[in-house]
Amino acid sequence: MPASPSWLLLLGCLIALGPLAIDMYLPAFPAIEAELGSGAQLTLSGFFAGLVIGQLVYGPISDRVGRRRPILVGTVIYTLASLASTQVTSLEALAALRFLQALGACAGMVLTRAIVRDCCKVRAAAQAQSRLMLVMGLAPILAPTLGGWLLQHAEWRAIFMAQGIAGALIGLACLFSLNESLPPEKRHHTLSIPQITHNFGALLRHRYYMGCTLSSGLTLTGMFAYIAGSPAVLITQYGLSPQEFAVFFGVNAAGFIVTSQVNAWLLKRHHMLPILNRSLWVPMLASLAALTANHYQALSFPLFAVLLFMFIASLGFIVPNASAMGLDTQKQQVGAAASLQGALQFLLAAVAATLLSQWQTHDALPLTLVMSVASVSAFLANRWMLSTATEATWRLDGD
Repeated sequence: MPASPSWLLLLGCLIALGPLAIDMYLPAFPAIEAELGSGAQLTLSGFFAGLVIGQLVYGPISDRVGRRRPILVGTVIYTLASLASTQVTSLEALAALRFLQALGACAGMVLTRAIVRDCCKVRAAAQAQSRLMLVMGLAPILAPTLGGWLLQHAEWRAIFMAQGIAGALIGLACLFSLNESLPPEKRHHTLSIPQITHNFGALLRHRYYMGCTLSSGLTLTGMFAYIAGSPAVLITQYGLSPQEFAVFFGVNAAGFIVTSQVNAWLLKRHHMLPILNRSLWVPMLASLAALTANHYQALSFPLFAVLLFMFIASLGFIVPNASAMGLDTQKQQVGAAASLQGALQFLLAAVAATLLSQWQTHDALPLTLVMSVASVSAFLANRWMLSTATEATWRLDGD
């Protein structure tokens, strides 16, 4: 399967199902709570929980049966759960359907990484994932804007109807256009709980793989804290309208897109490890600066906006490189390795979202503190990995 623009576009659309489900309904939080009661952030936590569980399942299954069939099943689950969400009458029912929606969305989110690794060597995989950021990055730009537009013309349930339609269209595109990337001779012959447990245990003990995974996952935790906590801070504290919030959200996503494309260009001239090492300073310094300014009551909106932009934009250098380097160490179980990467990322994201939903203050302290802890931890995880990484370790797969 060549890394053609149409191939990357389809994989990008699969990845975008998750961000679409997360970002599109953020402007509807006040409307959902007005009808179903307070606690809309818990539906986000439920979504993250579904992503964690689903990714642990899809990866090992795909190593046994291939990538295509689990993706098709996932898009069906996503579509049905999205459409059913238009009929809910309680917040608990919406949270349950959001969990199912995540179980469907995560098939594409995790298995696209495995497909890229099936087809590309490590440097090409990092470049392909950077290109995928261009496609999937449009979701955070367009989704809140589309959600805000739908709220102007219809009730919040229309958002889930739109998500269901998107899932159906992407599922049909996969049915007719997505080829299998894992040939039968490379698949595992057995699929048992003891074997899966053993494989995940080996991954957790692999220092280089875990260093890469945590470098990416912990930084993404800061981003998901921003996703979960920014509506309350920016709309309630700083007084942004839902439409202004959507524009702000889109600008940050645009920064993420631009840096991911710069990363793909840099990879033609430099190795990914030094790019990753230097980039991890940015979210750490930006979040610590926001935390310090908030402590001294000096966190104005312009300052906060610049620091958030720096944090989110830096992910374009961090996520593709750390993900590709980690998967390159696991050539015999790429599906399981990709699923553990995604599961750990969203487990941490679920913890962050739940913490922010329960810890309410009149300032940005919860948000800036969670982002600071996540980014500092990512920096330390990277340094832990480097303590054993040699040139032979990271010049992998013919790179």
